Amino acid sequence: MSWVKQGKLLAIEAIRYQGSPCNTPPDLWNVLHSYYNAAANRPVQLSALDDVPCLAPRPWAPFSVLEMMEALKACSNVFAPGPNYITWRHLKFILADDTCAAGILSLANSCITLHHWPQYFKESVSVIIPKPGKLAYGMPKTFLLDVL
Repeated sequence: MSWVKQGKLLAIEAIRYQGSPCNTPPDLWNVLHSYYNAAANRPVQLSALDDVPCLAPRPWAPFSVLEMMEALKACSNVFAPGPNYITWRHLKFILADDTCAAGILSLANSCITLHHWPQYFKESVSVIIPKPGKLAYGMPKTFLLDVL
């Protein structure tokens, strides 16, 4: 599998916060969390919600095989795999089998019905691709600007 080999990465400096590099996952989490959730501790006027009508929750409609296949059509076959080494191309091949598609669809619908999404499904690998003209990637606000 060619994507398992160690690739040559560009030299990028660590994100810095208050003059120090963030070299550990907890440090990085704290810095990015403080930037993305900067308004978390600000006072808010909850009275603005008084005029919003309270509606009854609607039940979730189960996914269909058609919806799953349409969503997969939009996924590129050339993207790198996730932590499990399964690419979109592999998944499309597996789901071409009706029995496999029904099983995976049942799993997805069960997760929603039970209000449980396993931790393994929440993991991903992110790669930062430097872009010309961007601010220094050592600043946490650079990543915030990419999201907006």
